[in-house]
Amino acid sequence: MTNTVSDLNTVGSGSYLPNDVHFLLQPVQMEVTDVAEKERLIQSKQKHYSEMISLESAPTDVHKALYQRALGQNGVRMATDVQALALALNEACSGPSIVLVSFVRAGLPLGVLLRRALIDMGRESHHYGISIVRDRGIDSVALEAIITAHGAENIVFVDGWTGKGAISGEIQRSLNGDSRFPRDPRLVVLADPCGHSWLSASAEDWVIPSGILGATVSGLVSRSIWPVDGGLHGCVVYDHLQAHDVTQDFIEHIDAQRKTLGSVHRATPWTDAQRVELQDAAGHVVKSLAERFGIKNLNRVKPGIAEATRAVLRRVPDHVLVRDRHDSDVQLLLHLTEGAGVSVEEVGAALGPYRAVTIIRSVS
Repeated sequence: MTNTVSDLNTVGSGSYLPNDVHFLLQPVQMEVTDVAEKERLIQSKQKHYSEMISLESAPTDVHKALYQRALGQNGVRMATDVQALALALNEACSGPSIVLVSFVRAGLPLGVLLRRALIDMGRESHHYGISIVRDRGIDSVALEAIITAHGAENIVFVDGWTGKGAISGEIQRSLNGDSRFPRDPRLVVLADPCGHSWLSASAEDWVIPSGILGATVSGLVSRSIWPVDGGLHGCVVYDHLQAHDVTQDFIEHIDAQRKTLGSVHRATPWTDAQRVELQDAAGHVVKSLAERFGIKNLNRVKPGIAEATRAVLRRVPDHVLVRDRHDSDVQLLLHLTEGAGVSVEEVGAALGPYRAVTIIRSVS
């Protein structure tokens, strides 16, 4: 029997407003795993990354200042991109309502902002936060509950960005053969340098302000946790970070900027030619870096500013490569590498569409 949304024991809306999102994640408590030990267990295949969590510390004052700088530099750009994406969704979805299904955590801020923009356009819109786990797929319990409530026709998946297309591939594998969904699932992102989303505001690798922080800009929830005993995927609620939470402030800031914009051109899905060009360029960079560093598991290559930054915060980095050390969009990444004692190499055009890439250290 399929659960309904109201049947599920969830963490609610975290620190978002209740109308902004409903997390279909069950609350879990678990021991934290040291980052180095987590890396060892992942690479030795003793545990999957989704079965462990490391301590998420409060952002430092420097980290907060770099977030504020990114918000000042790129807040209007994000607001414009939200409007462009919302205009495209309003045209593409003909049913009575649009159902936004954001992947926790990076998709959450975009999903909340898209829902508000769609409602301002007079569209009925529902927004859920669910889990997708690389190599293991979408939370089918959560997705089926959403389909029971709203149908599958106008479900749109939302993520913050896509680095090399892993999540897009995971959606396709999870929904393969499911006739309720199109063959190429509708994944919407702000930035897609690799050409793997259905709809993106741009192909540029830029510093998305919400990508600089973790739980404190994403409803005070952890990334999702694989359910050992089956059922709904889980998350840890980070009450210890409440004093640092900017989740609602961020949403209100970008939403207010969106409402002051003039005319905005709607985003359009990639053409086949654009998609091939982007995928080839991104794939070449990942392949060449894997060859240079002797990497067999491409999960150790983390391209794009957001992924490169998160890898330094949550994994054991070996090298960081940037297109330009003086690029304002990579300053947080450089600050974090300095603190972690990680070498940074400026490689210019060798990064192709990316402005930064982190290489995860081999611990074998």
